[in-house]
Amino acid sequence: MSIVGIPFTSEDYGAGGDTRSATAATPHVAPYAAIEVALSPGSGTTTLALTAADGSSLRVVLADGSVSLAVTVDGATSQHRSRRHGRVKVAPTRFALTLTGTHLAALALEGDAWVVRGRVDLDGVLDTRNQAWLSGLTSSWVSTDDITGWSAGVFGQLGLRDIRLVTHADGSPYRQAGAVLFTASSAGPGFFDTAHTSVWRLDEDGPTHTGDLYFERSDRPGSFGDHATHVVRVGDGWLVATSTWSDFRGEKSEHPNPTVGITVAETTADLTHGQHLLPTRPLALPTSGPSVGTWDPHLVRTENGKWLVAYVSAKKFFDFHPVLASGPSLDDLTFRAAATDRRATEGTTIVRLDDDWRVLASDGRDNPRATRGRFPIFDLELREVGTLDAPYPSNIPWPTVIAPDEYRPDDLWSLVTFDGTTAGGRLTGYGTHGDVVVMRASR
Repeated sequence: MSIVGIPFTSEDYGAGGDTRSATAATPHVAPYAAIEVALSPGSGTTTLALTAADGSSLRVVLADGSVSLAVTVDGATSQHRSRRHGRVKVAPTRFALTLTGTHLAALALEGDAWVVRGRVDLDGVLDTRNQAWLSGLTSSWVSTDDITGWSAGVFGQLGLRDIRLVTHADGSPYRQAGAVLFTASSAGPGFFDTAHTSVWRLDEDGPTHTGDLYFERSDRPGSFGDHATHVVRVGDGWLVATSTWSDFRGEKSEHPNPTVGITVAETTADLTHGQHLLPTRPLALPTSGPSVGTWDPHLVRTENGKWLVAYVSAKKFFDFHPVLASGPSLDDLTFRAAATDRRATEGTTIVRLDDDWRVLASDGRDNPRATRGRFPIFDLELREVGTLDAPYPSNIPWPTVIAPDEYRPDDLWSLVTFDGTTAGGRLTGYGTHGDVVVMRASR
């Protein structure tokens, strides 16, 4: 099933009122915002804008089939346009502005697909993670043609990946009225630094979006859309482990020594619904040798009260393998095992199979021939003891298996994962992808 293609927004203003302009206060807790308008047939000019209390503004313009962007900071305005992708192919029926991390983008709905027609990175130009700046944002639009409806609020996704069940501390699925919940990396219009963590409910009718999680760091001010996240129910509260991807700009970026780490947050707020900004602390994780980054955390507290933590460690970008640590608390973890024969294996997931704890993972196609395109099953020493009998979609899909509901006698094992289906057009590059794939076990 696919839920790709709509930068959904949280407040629908519908039709009615002035059809040529509108403004609404839209404060945000993190830089993941969108404005979307429904266009009437015509060839006029439509401008969408996010404006801050200090006078800075982000604008996207559609005029005679051409898309451009404008950024105003301290009274100075810069103009931006993609020479190769800046013209629509067919008359769009909707037009959108998105802010995802430090990236401003313009999207047009051409036929049945959203296409990114312009994008600019604001890093070093405007601090979009500043919470005071975010809290004073307003959304507006003006058009020479009639607008038949509009919405503004939180950015949605151009694909879902890194799907992870919300679980109890013992690893069992956390359920609401029989439905499981999962977190996902909601892809933005570009690389990893445009995505954020979203929360979903999965029942017989498919996935339903219920909330979004954003993070504060102990070493940097601002709001971050870190992702590749595991949410764990512990007592009356929540433990959230996430990967610091939201400011990773690639191993060949101009930023020196790029790295990714894992942080944890604890809260009693209801994370199953709404928008949440969570303060975090770093989680120190042992590795089998030199490491430039760790990500994909999965946490389980076993019967004896000890924690198992599975994750990925990278020798370099991108050469990565599964690691397992254990300890009496998350602040006292020791190295247990690593599968160093892999170089493109992630999605580490701890599950209870029969009477044994196992670690599932996903062997990407950049691995050696014998260990590619499959879901390996490891013991707690990360020795491979089998493989998951399931189709292997494109990209590096995670093996997010769901144990049968004990209150449903006919329930079977299932698997919810993702693939590499792209969205957003050619301008976005790698990172804007992920259809949801649900598999059911055969009897």
